Amino acid sequence: MAKYSEAQKKAVAKYNAKAYDEIKVRVSKGQKAVLTEIAASQGESVNGYAKKALQAKIKTDTGKTVDL
Repeated sequence: MAKYSEAQKKAVAKYNAKAYDEIKVRVSKGQKAVLTEIAASQGESVNGYAKKALQAKIKTDTGKTVDL
């Protein structure tokens, strides 16, 4: 496993703060593992899986395509 220097960690955090907004989602205890397993079974990260699910729901509800 690669080790990252503090400078690299700081640079990534700075980039992420500039490039992305964050949304925190809370789920019931034990459900994080369920979501992780489902996402992995689809070859996705939890973040990627959640973004696709949100995009699909937004398209269904509004007819709009959003780029998350």
